[in-house]
Amino acid sequence: MSLKGRGAVVTGGGRGIGEAVARALAEAGCRVVVTARSTDQIEAVAGSLVEAGHEAWAVSCDVSDESAVAQMARRAEEHLGRVDILVNNAGVAPTAPLARLTLDMWNQALGVNATGTFLCTRAFVPAMMERGWGRVVNVSSVAGLFGAKYMGAYAASKHAVIGFTRSVAPEAAEAGVTVNAVCPGFVDTEMTDEGIRMIAERSGKSREEAVDAILADTPQTRLIRPEEVAKAVLTLCEDAAADTNGVAVVLDGTPDPN
Repeated sequence: MSLKGRGAVVTGGGRGIGEAVARALAEAGCRVVVTARSTDQIEAVAGSLVEAGHEAWAVSCDVSDESAVAQMARRAEEHLGRVDILVNNAGVAPTAPLARLTLDMWNQALGVNATGTFLCTRAFVPAMMERGWGRVVNVSSVAGLFGAKYMGAYAASKHAVIGFTRSVAPEAAEAGVTVNAVCPGFVDTEMTDEGIRMIAERSGKSREEAVDAILADTPQTRLIRPEEVAKAVLTLCEDAAADTNGVAVVLDGTPDPN
């Protein structure tokens, strides 16, 4: 397997997409550092991977904090020896109409989603380039390509992730490192479920009706499973993806793979 023995760091790895990505990488033979702000969650994920016979460690980190990222990078390298794969998945999704979109919400979205991606990429890519092999996959969103109503801060931050991906990719490619993005639509995660619950509470709709409401203006007919996103990430990390660079892979939930 092309990824056997590779060292991987997954941010936002305590639940949802990040947990699915960490598990997919571990099952492909990677040694994985799972990082997020929630210590309990990442320890649970890393523990479950270890119980399954994989090598995994939990390292807490706020990716929007420069010094915290530097410390996380040092600890990741201590555990792994070297970091070959970085998956920038940590994210927040504040939603509000423009009139109620606060500066704190805006700064949080940009800080975690965009600045976090920048800080983690800067922490690991130079060493990847020195070694001549590396994979960076940034988890953006379809909102980072097309925008979305009531998601101004989130969409802006995810547009920034796409722009950053396309800018760093040609620079890194000179040394055998690829930088790509995946852009899922609505994924069946706790973060999405929180939004569904809010819609249901405010509108009096059932959960099923609230899901239909958020999907109404999209090509999606269902929520995407986290494992589908993880599969796309894994594909971009393999040796066979050496010529895939600077792309944004759209996952819109169609067709249903089952």
